[in-house]
Amino acid sequence: MRIKTKDDRRVRIKYRIRKRVLGNEVRPRLTVFRSVAHIYVQVVDDMSGRTIASASTVESAVKGSLKNARGNVAGARVIGKTIAERLLEKGVKRVVFDRNGFLYHGRVKAVADAAREAGLEF
Repeated sequence: MRIKTKDDRRVRIKYRIRKRVLGNEVRPRLTVFRSVAHIYVQVVDDMSGRTIASASTVESAVKGSLKNARGNVAGARVIGKTIAERLLEKGVKRVVFDRNGFLYHGRVKAVADAAREAGLEF
């Protein structure tokens, strides 16, 4: 795969990460995707191929607590806290973090830190 754009580079890193990171029933994979305007998080059990929980800045349930903070670090903190609460309701406390090829800083780090503060272990 020839790298022509930044997204090509991210996808290549993503595949390299996914070779090592695998979610199962006990420790599902928490994956983060960030676009320019929004942040999406989902927790996946790779063994059964199903999504356990998800949260994003697009959801109407989350939009009320965001105000003007959607795709920035403040919005990422809200999404991290929301996904942690949803997982704790389902009895999932430990996850494997998948940064999805993005650098671990800024919004991606804010999601991880907020999820840890809300009670998730990874």
